Amino acid sequence: MAIDRIELKDLREAQEIIRPFVHRTPMFTSRYLQTRTGCEIFLKAELFQKTGSFKPRGALNRLKHFSPAEKAHGIVSCSAGNHAQAVAFVCGLEKIACTVVMPSKAQQNKIDATRAYGATVILHDDIRTIFDRTEEVRSERNAVLLHPFNDPYVIAGQGTVGLEIFEDAPDLDTVVVGIGGGGLISGIGLALKKLNPKIRVIGVEPEGAQTMTLALKEKRPVRVERIETVADGLAAPIVGEWNLRCVQEYVDDVILVSDQEIIDAVKLLLERTKLLVEPGAAAATAALLAGKISNPGRKVGLVLSGGNLDLARLKSWL
Repeated sequence: MAIDRIELKDLREAQEIIRPFVHRTPMFTSRYLQTRTGCEIFLKAELFQKTGSFKPRGALNRLKHFSPAEKAHGIVSCSAGNHAQAVAFVCGLEKIACTVVMPSKAQQNKIDATRAYGATVILHDDIRTIFDRTEEVRSERNAVLLHPFNDPYVIAGQGTVGLEIFEDAPDLDTVVVGIGGGGLISGIGLALKKLNPKIRVIGVEPEGAQTMTLALKEKRPVRVERIETVADGLAAPIVGEWNLRCVQEYVDDVILVSDQEIIDAVKLLLERTKLLVEPGAAAATAALLAGKISNPGRKVGLVLSGGNLDLARLKSWL
């Protein structure tokens, strides 16, 4: 991989590297959503991926590019939950020591799952300084950082979702993707624009976590001082430089949705498609249902990025 650029061949290489260890997730259609939106809808169901989200794709590709000496020092990362589980899972495949810093307010089911996959979990109170705490832990343990999104190998791994979308539905007009730190939309955007520049790629952020929106405005990553959203998977305090560059180059628009629109999408997807997704995974659907995507076209892909939803929270919404 070039030092300063990710190419389509890097995504194809990542696809071959991770193929033996991850699922090729399905695409579903929905007659109800088609009637509701006037578009033919294709749902990329990453909730059926190992660990319940797309995250093992990028984590595994990054891990496979560490040297044996680096792996021997152990891996450190940080995450609100899905990347944490993914790193723990992929490290477990090679019996590598793994430590993950997680927000103290992270969903308990995600904390428990991360520990069950074999990681040591360190809880940290302030999401805004979680990367600073992670660097402290990495330095103390002389370990290697596996960044959740600001890494070209991670982006290439996440981009395999885009390769699969194109293989299954090459004639999509628009693909909609939620944005947290930006790793998933960076990879998907790169894949789709390289394969068909006419496909529109739309990013979606919660109103209470506008990290990419702010970065695009300021033309640089900016730490968000206050994050408040039900979509914990989209609540990164800052986007990465790699991710900002990819979004600037490959993403057509970034739009905002409210927490209520996200919750309504979670409930609708469960009721009408029988797919139980977490809030961050429902953001793309929420944007389309709320009429916030202008001229989406005839065929629209919605990325359902994960299904690690706290059931107590779901109960409170029903």
